[in-house]
Amino acid sequence: MKKLLLSLGLFTLASGNAMAASPGQANASAIVMFLIFIAGTMGITWWAARRTHTTSDFYTAGGGLTGFQNGLAIAGDYLSAASFLGIAGMVYVSGFDGMIYAIGFMFGWPVVMFLIAERLRNLGRYNFADVTSFRLSQTPMRILAASASLLIIALYLIAQMVGAGKLIVLLFGLDYNIAVVIVGSLMMIYVTFGGMTATTWVQIIKAVLMLVGATLMTLLVLAAFFWDVDAMLAEAVATHPTGHAILEPGAAVSSNPLNVLSLGIALAFGTAGLPHILMRFFTVADAKEARKSVIYASSFIGYFYLLTFIIGFGAIALLVKHPEYFQTGPDGSFNMLTNLIGGTNMVAVHLANAVGGNLLLGFLAAVTFATIVAVVAGLALAGAAAISHDLYANVIAKGRATEKDQMRISRISTVVLGVLAILLGIIFENQNVAFMVGLAFAIAASANFPVLVLSIAWRGCTTRGATIGGFLGLVTATAWVVLSSTVWVDVFGFAEPITPFPNPGILSIPLAFFSIWLFSTLDKSARADKEREAFEALTVRSQTGIGAATASAH
Repeated sequence: MKKLLLSLGLFTLASGNAMAASPGQANASAIVMFLIFIAGTMGITWWAARRTHTTSDFYTAGGGLTGFQNGLAIAGDYLSAASFLGIAGMVYVSGFDGMIYAIGFMFGWPVVMFLIAERLRNLGRYNFADVTSFRLSQTPMRILAASASLLIIALYLIAQMVGAGKLIVLLFGLDYNIAVVIVGSLMMIYVTFGGMTATTWVQIIKAVLMLVGATLMTLLVLAAFFWDVDAMLAEAVATHPTGHAILEPGAAVSSNPLNVLSLGIALAFGTAGLPHILMRFFTVADAKEARKSVIYASSFIGYFYLLTFIIGFGAIALLVKHPEYFQTGPDGSFNMLTNLIGGTNMVAVHLANAVGGNLLLGFLAAVTFATIVAVVAGLALAGAAAISHDLYANVIAKGRATEKDQMRISRISTVVLGVLAILLGIIFENQNVAFMVGLAFAIAASANFPVLVLSIAWRGCTTRGATIGGFLGLVTATAWVVLSSTVWVDVFGFAEPITPFPNPGILSIPLAFFSIWLFSTLDKSARADKEREAFEALTVRSQTGIGAATASAH
């Protein structure tokens, strides 16, 4: 293991030196900081690999993290490429409308804190499928959970891989496809060898770096306007093609209010259905630490989203003063919205260069790269758990799989997911990363959230109702997304979409809840009666923690 990581590190260093020697590519500070990050995380992976022996170590880092550590790791997992690159780009393009995503992403955390976090930790062991199958039938619940989780992870992976690919293309001049392969390969290394321990510490380091970097960039933007936010906004209004409209609800709201409402509902409830976020609540010792995790994570995430407001509007006001960041015509003219080098997903990166020069650019580039790799690693780990723990161990092997078998399947799954992430990143190269994550939230809110909430909060929920309702939500949301302009037109190339707007939440989420209620109520089977009787045991354990999984000693 140590020799493999050392070889990969030397290969990366050699590649970096080669790139540094090539004219017209990345600045030296970006290369150095990239290499420092990769070398540091390889060291963490080697250290974590020596501590990863059991499935508990691989999936939950032994379950012994503190609330503060896990809160930072959750923030590192949650503040993805969509949060930094995507939202900054959307604010740059459409002003106020871009903040809808930031508000929606943040709004989901009270739902997690009051409805999910403590009960999740008390009832489960590795992932949220353990919770839904606590009193409901194992096989259908785990098949549903794995199906929904893998689709959510696929959509989320698209956003991260596109963001990473664009970033490396911009900074190093590499071909986009090669850039995506590099990110996917690093993710496979972190997860395959280091499991949750390596992933957690990469996420913690990344969260700290991102909060520090975004704070520094925000301070430099404000300093450029003598600490006067009004002056910054006035300059942004004077600069942007739509003028004062960037400070008001615009086309994203007025063109289709139902789409915005649908998006808002999905963002509000999708957080409580994201498999890679829910999985983090099993890395702490008990429910008290799970609750602390949410409080710390919410604080870090809320603070970060306040910074994206300044970063987005600051970019509007400042980037047009730097034509070198745009593809200009023969007369030197450019369109600030369509001619930005690297596309609008690279707004924050260009702004770092504008206000802090090459040093800040290199630092922010390394932080953004760390962001993407950390999130991709968390997604891969959640996907590996869905395949190995849910499908293989509990459905195919029916509980007879050994820990060695599960670890082997988990590592194979990680490699498969890495290859899938690379392919998806190449196919969806030109999608806005924040928008793609919004669609992942819609799937999570339509399939996972209703089943999870009703299975732990409603006595009447049965396996039949949860299975039918969950799959209806999953299929409806997926079909709606595929038939929308996002996939049907932009990917498949058809002239017109079939669904009227891209976000399915306004239909799929109520449909899932209603279907679970209806088919559970109609279920008069003997199994349903036993499941209703088991609700008392579930309630006692979820509230008290008696019988909950404990942390592993190392």
